[in-house]
Amino acid sequence: MAAIVISGTGLYTPSQSISNEELVASFNAYVELYNSENTQQIEAGELEALQPSSAEFIEKASGIKARYVVDKEGVLDPHRMVPNLPDRPNEAQSIQCEMAVAAAQEAMAQANKSAADIDAVIVAASNMQRPYPAMAVEIQDALGIKGFGFDMNVACSSATFGIQQARDAVLTGSARCVLILNPEICSGHLNFRDRDSHFIFGDVCTAIVIESSETATADELYEIVDSKLQTIYSNNIRNNFGFLNRCDISGVGSPDKLFVQEGRKVFKEVCPEVAKQISEQLEKLSISPQSLKRMWLHQANLSMNQLIAKRVLGRDASAEEAPTILNEYANTSSAGSVIAFHKHRDDFLAGDLGVLCSFGAGYSIGSVVLRRL
Repeated sequence: MAAIVISGTGLYTPSQSISNEELVASFNAYVELYNSENTQQIEAGELEALQPSSAEFIEKASGIKARYVVDKEGVLDPHRMVPNLPDRPNEAQSIQCEMAVAAAQEAMAQANKSAADIDAVIVAASNMQRPYPAMAVEIQDALGIKGFGFDMNVACSSATFGIQQARDAVLTGSARCVLILNPEICSGHLNFRDRDSHFIFGDVCTAIVIESSETATADELYEIVDSKLQTIYSNNIRNNFGFLNRCDISGVGSPDKLFVQEGRKVFKEVCPEVAKQISEQLEKLSISPQSLKRMWLHQANLSMNQLIAKRVLGRDASAEEAPTILNEYANTSSAGSVIAFHKHRDDFLAGDLGVLCSFGAGYSIGSVVLRRL
């Protein structure tokens, strides 16, 4: 049986970046405004004074030093703290479509594929710009691809879950070649007024081409040896924004309509599950953890990645074994592990093994074992 392979990846990076120092300056300006405007309530004990942040706190808590965003000015305005992204007319490409087309073009060029070679488009991301028509169908049209497209959302694990859907489609013959896109505008659902989370996310889009080795002509091919998916229900990462919000106006604008999480609980509960899944997957495949050349892990938090890699390998992982893009890109939800794979595989030789893994809200965990052909 022919192998199912990743034959190309693409990356769209916004032109604007925000450093920790810039983000902290904006946040602390907001803190001063809030505390000044609410002095009486704070002194009366009716409200708690907000506490300032620091670049050192952010880097120590997450490993993040900067993040790319689609609109820097709106985020850094202490009176706004939301990206300024005006509505576009229906006749114009949506923002996510524009990002996805750029990433797709690089992935398709890498895979030596034209629009005529692809017959399925999957858009897998944490938040879609709209419920319908599907983002995938708009992007499919923009690229001139025939066939079908659909959107899917498994939060930060969307890309790995999408890889399995694409692999299965090629295996069953329902598609010859599948294009997966992960357009993440995380700045749109991040609460930049929350000290514990305002620094977490960045914006980006990744693309992946999946096909049979029989049709692949790219210089680099990565066989999908195995993929494993798992979901465990948890409220510890949540976003309650949705079409029913307008049905209860008392909740409009409340913090739970943006990203919220219980960070310590997530760390404690997710890390062991991710390490266990990867370890059991490798054992089933009779692959020794020590034979892994690389682990392209979800880029959510540096300490999480270090702990997961250590549990899988039985020792601390080197920077080459578990590369980090978190410092430059921050958490980009579904795109993080794909960015790591896109940027850190040039040294792979035929037969080298790696694991691409993502994890996040749900909880959801997806791990994909890859072998360079």
